[in-house]
Amino acid sequence: MENLKETTISSKEIFKGRVIDLYVEEVELPNGKTSTREIVKHPGAVAVLALTNDHKIVMVEQYRKPLGRTIVEIPAGKLEKGEEPITTAKRELEEETGYTCEELEPLISFYTSPGFADELVHLFIAKDLKKLTHKAELDEDEFVEVMEITLEEAQEMIVNQQIFDAKTAYAVQYLQLMQKSKQK
Repeated sequence: MENLKETTISSKEIFKGRVIDLYVEEVELPNGKTSTREIVKHPGAVAVLALTNDHKIVMVEQYRKPLGRTIVEIPAGKLEKGEEPITTAKRELEEETGYTCEELEPLISFYTSPGFADELVHLFIAKDLKKLTHKAELDEDEFVEVMEITLEEAQEMIVNQQIFDAKTAYAVQYLQLMQKSKQK
């Protein structure tokens, strides 16, 4: 809606990193006043809801420095420049879990924190998983433990805050809804 739009007056890059860039922008508000916005620019990411043939969810546990702890997540990763999300999804699934898949389809895309970041996550579902004979290499600074858990175990991990991120909670909720619609 045009009556809610903020117009950029100036934009200054404060930090350029490997994963994010930070900008400070001066904007004109809808009422004509000005304000400052701190904006994190991110190239986007993918997340993969990978389901084994026996209906388990393939997850990874990894240490997340901003949280100071490990959490359990679905495989995910940053889009590389010029890379299609489906290509990134297949690569991340293989690197993080040692699985590849015959069926990989997009479910939905969503913004993680639109109040300050433009990161768009593309969620895929992977079915008909096959274990790779030689696991793809993780990034040199990435360490994960792979696990296969049931939907019920995932729900319990959300309650216990072992699963504590939006993309994974969203994927678990999606599975719950799929399961309920099959029961009808």
